[in-house]
Amino acid sequence: MIRKFDFLVIGSGVAGMSYALQAAASGKGRVALVCKTSIDEANTAKAQGGVASVTDLEKDNFEKHIQDTIVAGDYISDPAAVRQVVENAPEGIRRLVEWGVQFDKREDGSFDLHREGGHSEFRILHHADDTGFEIQRGLIEAVRRHPAITVLEHHFAIEIITQHHLGVTVTRQTPDIECFGAYVLDPDTKKVDTILSRVTVLATGGIGAIYSSTTNPDIATGDGIAMAYRAKATVQDMEFVQFHPTALYNPGETHPAYLITEAMRGYGGILRLPSGEEFMQKYDKRLSLAPRDIVARAIDREMKIHGIDHVCLDVRHKDADETRKHFPNIYKKCLSIGIDITRQMIPVVPCQHYFCGGIKVNLDGCTSIKRLYAIGECSCTGLHGGNRLASNSLIEAVVYADTAARHSIGHIEDYTFNEKVPEWNDEGTMTNEEKVLIAQDVKEVGQIMSAYVGIVRSDLRLNRAWTRLDLLYEETEELFKRVKATPDICELRNMINVGYLITRQAMERKESRGLHYTLDYPRHAYDQK
Repeated sequence: MIRKFDFLVIGSGVAGMSYALQAAASGKGRVALVCKTSIDEANTAKAQGGVASVTDLEKDNFEKHIQDTIVAGDYISDPAAVRQVVENAPEGIRRLVEWGVQFDKREDGSFDLHREGGHSEFRILHHADDTGFEIQRGLIEAVRRHPAITVLEHHFAIEIITQHHLGVTVTRQTPDIECFGAYVLDPDTKKVDTILSRVTVLATGGIGAIYSSTTNPDIATGDGIAMAYRAKATVQDMEFVQFHPTALYNPGETHPAYLITEAMRGYGGILRLPSGEEFMQKYDKRLSLAPRDIVARAIDREMKIHGIDHVCLDVRHKDADETRKHFPNIYKKCLSIGIDITRQMIPVVPCQHYFCGGIKVNLDGCTSIKRLYAIGECSCTGLHGGNRLASNSLIEAVVYADTAARHSIGHIEDYTFNEKVPEWNDEGTMTNEEKVLIAQDVKEVGQIMSAYVGIVRSDLRLNRAWTRLDLLYEETEELFKRVKATPDICELRNMINVGYLITRQAMERKESRGLHYTLDYPRHAYDQK
């Protein structure tokens, strides 16, 4: 089946929905919003902490936010991208509020601002401790109200369409690669539809599911990055995988692990060993409010030194009523496993949380492939550099959704539908009965990435990951050619592709920088084993 939409948006988090709303409002055509599960299941909904934006002009300013971002990024952020996001953040907040998102306010009507690790001022807008859920709620309601947006839930994008599908040999040196839409699996018919578009936007989110423990939902399998890479788009900074220092230590709950927001450390939470001893003074003068890469490595080291499986976050010294007011969901979650955070320390452990690399884009969200944009966590804008500053991700998604929408709306008239694109051909393939193989391989990818391409790396570990992933790649590609496309085999392909790219670019970076810490090129005086 062939379908046509002027704008094809793959992914339904804050980036995808923000873009869809602006494209639809332009009156320039119909918008398809493809969601691999339901529209409300996205990383956005899991974000607890908030959105960073300069709003208190008496105490804060753009230059402070810019400097904090560059310092956290280990001085390899793109200054132009940083300035674009920071200076356009207040307008992005205004749009979110206009679409129905509600942020907490003080009695005088001003925003109730939090402070998080790496920030020099209070500039985090939030909605209690479920900000992402509130943003997702507001945007979903706005999307469902708009008559120009068609939501395709439980549809799985398999490949983006380029000249390659017209029989043209496409390499990474091929100039003027163009995107004509995507092949998308329809869950009802079990057939792969051809969706032609004038503009295609990848907003597919992160890669957390390729690690054995992550705060991301299971759907975060790096689909957009893998599809773009196979189409010969440029990917960059894949080695920079962010591990959140404080996920709730609750064995058995790893996909997703429950996040203990950084705002809790901004609120005054102190990291301690289970014995009660503080340890961050050994690693950074900012103590528990140091940037995430430093805190995660410090916790990892302390766990190895003492042979323990977690450390603790302590808010017992704070007012109990205030704690319950600011963090109602965390309080409830911890209480459900027998921990009263007003009286007991919270057991925490680092786990995969965010991805700073991805599909390389310019300031307009354009990839190296014409008519293809990438926004949100699947993109690499240069904002984060070697490490994301807390709460910069949601505002980056909103700002780049705006710049991509403006650019694509301005050029939509230049593009036509390519009527020569062939339909998906699965003739001769068989129904996939090898579910057990796929499930085992998914588990193995997680084990490989967590053991060898985690918080602390080495040449030996990376080479071992490379060898294991190469074998999985060969086996999976052979299986993919023999069976009909299903979400599970496609996700496995994507996970292996992304794991390979992270490993390869980690091997190529011969230094410890930002989130990439290697024993062979140690940056700090202490050497983590």
